[in-house]
Amino acid sequence: MSSFIQQFKNIVNFSDSIDIQSAKNQITSNIEFRGSNVWILIFATVIASVGLNVNSIPVVIGAMLISPLMGPIMGIGLALGINDTDLLRKSFKNLLIMTLISVITSTAYFLITPLSMDEPTELLARTNPTIYDVFIAFFGGLAVITEVCKKDKGTVIAGAAIATALMPPLCTAGYGVANGNITFFLGAGYLYFINSVFIALASFLMIRYLKFPLVKFSDPIKQKKVHRIITVFTIILILPSIYSAVTVIQENKFNQAAKRFIAENKTIGNSYIYDHKISHHGRKSSIQVSIAGEALNQGHINKLHENLKAYGIDSDQLVINQNSTFVPESINENDFVKSIFEQNEQQLRKREELISKMEEELKSYRQGELPYSQISKELLTQYPDITALTLTKGKRIAGADSSEKYIAVVESKERLSSSDIAKIRQWLTVRLNIKDIQIISQNTIQSSPGTVPTPANE
Repeated sequence: MSSFIQQFKNIVNFSDSIDIQSAKNQITSNIEFRGSNVWILIFATVIASVGLNVNSIPVVIGAMLISPLMGPIMGIGLALGINDTDLLRKSFKNLLIMTLISVITSTAYFLITPLSMDEPTELLARTNPTIYDVFIAFFGGLAVITEVCKKDKGTVIAGAAIATALMPPLCTAGYGVANGNITFFLGAGYLYFINSVFIALASFLMIRYLKFPLVKFSDPIKQKKVHRIITVFTIILILPSIYSAVTVIQENKFNQAAKRFIAENKTIGNSYIYDHKISHHGRKSSIQVSIAGEALNQGHINKLHENLKAYGIDSDQLVINQNSTFVPESINENDFVKSIFEQNEQQLRKREELISKMEEELKSYRQGELPYSQISKELLTQYPDITALTLTKGKRIAGADSSEKYIAVVESKERLSSSDIAKIRQWLTVRLNIKDIQIISQNTIQSSPGTVPTPANE
């Protein structure tokens, strides 16, 4: 067992492949926010806003790849890990500026975009944090800081930038500002806060685990002051992250319990739950159910409240909406069943009418279709020299007037005479029951390869 444990330690140990100085240089260089980084952030924000606007996941992923938001967040983790107050102040300042620029840019985009936002599914997904967002942010941060500390850099940073999804919440917050939707703004801002905090926390823990050298000061008094500041800021970083994680876990637990309650209590007497809505307000969660059928009596309501206990939900967390119910005394059972059958009969009648109408349209279309194959066989029987026949029907537009136009392209070994063309025209008008048709005769034998035969129009 001891041999196995030692072998396992050798496999998971990565201290030999760590370059601390290179990691510090890379993190501190990515904290800088000026010049090209400003424009890259603006461009990434616009790209992400367009992706959210049109619900295009690949576009949003592209924006997350080029966004420089990860730099200052990791800088905060590094500053806390090595007790560097100057780096902490610089990282926090740049992160705040970058956040404001992203929100302002996305707000401007959603104010001027001509694209509608009827069903913003990707936006809505960025306003409701779950426990998975916490896990993704934390382990994504661990992956990034581990990759940065490696001597040989790979592609983990790009993947973690996509997974942690810092850009979409900021664009969603801008959408909320542009449309005056406080729910979007607060929900997206909360998700961005969770992602940022847990990425910084992961960086801080990894840097402490790898024992990065701490910043030392010649003045012991200043050393203690810096240590106190870092300790306070670390506590400020950790406590909200714990609170956020606990809150998200509780909300996720309530969501699962509420869904099980709905699935297992779908019908109540002669009524049923046809819709539900789960809401979270602070630490208070609630579930609103909409009832259809008979109005619930007090016994049914008490039974629902009693069933809630099995799912860990309190009675005051259930809101019952009975706007779609009826009082049983006002209609007997036979009338109720009769009304259901009448509604079904009306729906069936409408479907039958629609099917009949579509059949008539299909029949009319088929009647107007030319019998290409049969016409070709009959004509080739009369004129063996004909090699091919093309029939077409279209619209002839002459000013404000329009009429049907029939054209036949006849290809033959030798050019047809005028009398043959006239006979073919007369035969086609009778055969197709039309007034007139234009005949175009083409000689297929005398035409050299690569040239177009000169047609003879009649």
